[in-house]
Amino acid sequence: MSPIPKDRKKLTPIPSLTDADFSVVRTALFEHQVVVFKNQSHVSPRAQFELTQRFDPAATSYGHGATLDAKRSILHPDLKTIPHQPQVQVIGNGFVPSYEGLTKITLKHPHHRTFHATAIPDAEDRDFTRFYRWHIDAALYGLAPPIATTLLAVRVPGGRLQTCRYDDGTGDELVVPLGTTAFVSGYAMYDALSAADQALARTTKVEYAPHPYIWMSGAKSRPDGLGMVSEGKEIPLSQLPEVEEDKIQILPMCWRNPVTGKLALQIHPSAVRKLHLGDGDRTTVLDNLAEVRELVHRLQRPGIAPQLVYAHDWEEGDLVLFHNRSVLHSVVGAFAPDEVRLFRQCNVAASTFPEGPNIEEGGGAATAVAA
Repeated sequence: MSPIPKDRKKLTPIPSLTDADFSVVRTALFEHQVVVFKNQSHVSPRAQFELTQRFDPAATSYGHGATLDAKRSILHPDLKTIPHQPQVQVIGNGFVPSYEGLTKITLKHPHHRTFHATAIPDAEDRDFTRFYRWHIDAALYGLAPPIATTLLAVRVPGGRLQTCRYDDGTGDELVVPLGTTAFVSGYAMYDALSAADQALARTTKVEYAPHPYIWMSGAKSRPDGLGMVSEGKEIPLSQLPEVEEDKIQILPMCWRNPVTGKLALQIHPSAVRKLHLGDGDRTTVLDNLAEVRELVHRLQRPGIAPQLVYAHDWEEGDLVLFHNRSVLHSVVGAFAPDEVRLFRQCNVAASTFPEGPNIEEGGGAATAVAA
């Protein structure tokens, strides 16, 4: 069985979900992490936002807020905002004459050669690919991480397969559908740890860089997409937009499922800057960035083993809902310029921060707050 089973229950069409229907969807999300609705091409951007917001009715703004507009952000080239529904973004590949108020837009599917320190040779690019960047959908500065994300496939190119290579010396690889979205479970990632590492994860907090997607823009990723190579290429704090100290986030390394109580090892590996290591009543701050990244990678890497990855095989009309507080996901694949792909993404910055381990588990305070 996949570590992230998909729930394909037949439900009322999304725009008219009853409270009883939504209760089924909510339970499915928190128990299975990824929920797939088939044949949802009729869902409007408004209805997509309303479904996403239903998991957190007090949440109203897009998960990255206005930071998406920063020209230096690594996210800037990848998303286009729908004018009449600003919480919904358009992503994909190729030229689109018009769509939902956007005209003459050229979408660019993220390619690992723009983000990784090394790249697959051009001659092998059609048949081989990599995980682009394992991540959580979250600003990680000011705004709380969204609870759920929805992705709707509007247009999907004809299917072919690629081999996703880890290129990290392990020989690991995975055959995936073209342009798949790959998911891994934070619960499986936590469960794969030794007892000692589970205790370390429960008692550690993660401090993220201010304006993280600008801060990391000069650096490059590991070949497995799981965090950055330490070469001193991060943007200095003095060259970032003004840093508001109260917006810097220090979050638990493990996030608690509000329904099942399970703990997910939930770290955005590319944005982490420091670790706050708990030891009884004392806390030690690990601020050597190379050491921070090595420790995080050691903890997370077993959780992205090929047998633990769910690679969704997209069809037009698929709407995928995933629990953003218990999975990591990654763009995968390399498209030709004439392979047009059009998707809609929606998430909203949460009204509360995620809960961490409770005191009995050695986690200290249960609710994460900004620094």
